[in-house]
Amino acid sequence: QVQLVESGGGLVQAGGSLRLTCAASESIDSIPAIGWYRLRPGNQRERALIAVITTGGRIRYADSVKGRFGISRYNANNTVYLQMVDLRPEDSATYYCNTVEVRDSTYSVTGPWGQGTQVTVSS
Repeated sequence: QVQLVESGGGLVQAGGSLRLTCAASESIDSIPAIGWYRLRPGNQRERALIAVITTGGRIRYADSVKGRFGISRYNANNTVYLQMVDLRPEDSATYYCNTVEVRDSTYSVTGPWGQGTQVTVSS
């Protein structure tokens, strides 16, 4: 099973930018979709899907990040990125990537969760 490792988080001021990296241990060519999720501090245990990209290049974003976040996928180097601009304090969270199954417009995680990468946005 492919292992995904997140990196690129950090502390940034509101309005700033970060790029998160999701690096796979092996080829992602055959993985139908990869998504970025986040878990906010003090929130319920459920991670929220914020962006997903399929192997065909179809992309979906959560309303909360539309126009500010961009997901991209590079099968050649087994990497998926999440470019985040105009960051807000409410974007502070631990960010995770995972393999995703898309069925009837629903998205289901199909792999184990990694350590995630922490993003903190100060006001």
